[in-house]
Amino acid sequence: MSTALSSSSILEINPYEGHPNLSELEAEVLWQYAKLSQNIKELITETRRVSEAPDESLLKQLRALEVKMGLVLTLFKASVWAVINEQPLADASAACADTTADDTIRH
Repeated sequence: MSTALSSSSILEINPYEGHPNLSELEAEVLWQYAKLSQNIKELITETRRVSEAPDESLLKQLRALEVKMGLVLTLFKASVWAVINEQPLADASAACADTTADDTIRH
């Protein structure tokens, strides 16, 4: 592979095409490996860039989401608390209704 080729041209032009010691299939396979290698190098570069400096817009969106999730959790807790508080009243009213209709004499 020629070092004079730029990284973007490897994705467009097969440098192995027409090589006397390679079959057409071998040249194609080597080109695919070269393209894969270039894509991985670009991925590594981008990953390093992202990991070194956090994305401010993403952080801002995550902070807004965190606030919303806090509000949802608070509302959920309040709803659960309301349901729990209503249950004994319903049970007590049902118990009162049953005892008033009961004519059994107890000692």
